Amino acid sequence: AAELVLASCKSWFSIDGSVHPMSSDKYNELKRSIDDMAMSSLRCIAFAYCTCELTMVPREDLDKWQLPDDNLTLLGMVGIKDPCRPGVRDAVQLCSAAGVKVRMVTGDNVETAKAIAFECGILNAKDVASETTIIEGKVFREMSETAREEVADKITVMGRSSPNDKLLLVQALKRKGHVVAVTGDGTNDAPALHEADIGLSMGISGTEVAKESSDIIILDDDFTSVVKVIFSNIKA
Repeated sequence: AAELVLASCKSWFSIDGSVHPMSSDKYNELKRSIDDMAMSSLRCIAFAYCTCELTMVPREDLDKWQLPDDNLTLLGMVGIKDPCRPGVRDAVQLCSAAGVKVRMVTGDNVETAKAIAFECGILNAKDVASETTIIEGKVFREMSETAREEVADKITVMGRSSPNDKLLLVQALKRKGHVVAVTGDGTNDAPALHEADIGLSMGISGTEVAKESSDIIILDDDFTSVVKVIFSNIKA
């Protein structure tokens, strides 16, 4: 996460090759840049480095030694656009019309997740008016089981979430009596895929563990194919 990298930087690298201390004004300027990129549905990546002398690390500790994550020097930041695939917005609207609520659970920061959800039609202006519609994974996981059940119905976007947060959301929704379908592609998604009433893994980007934990494999990794699966089962 770019904001976490920035928070670990004590200096920054200028375009002229000089290094300057990270003042509070510079930090706030860079933080605003990250926020601006996030609100434009850009995934921000920050690059930083630190200089370490391996000779200062005891030889017996080399195997377990890790690069310090503080006192870094910021090199720069970039924003990457990951646009919605064609047809996704229409597919989300079809789901909504059929009474199927689409929720986004992502590791992106909340502002990026919110902007992408707007683009895909998962969020609308009315949703944003409700604070519980958009939540951070850490906030959700630290709630009691009862509190999670109370807010689960309202959640549309969960940002900065871990695979375990996805599992907790699935469990809360199932306890509320919902039939839950989950998509995932990573090994860490396996518990949520297994817990869901219907687990859908990605055939191209999905790991073998994710595929083995799912009920259905989406061969083209396309959300519109997920919707086709749902409607095919409704017709059946």
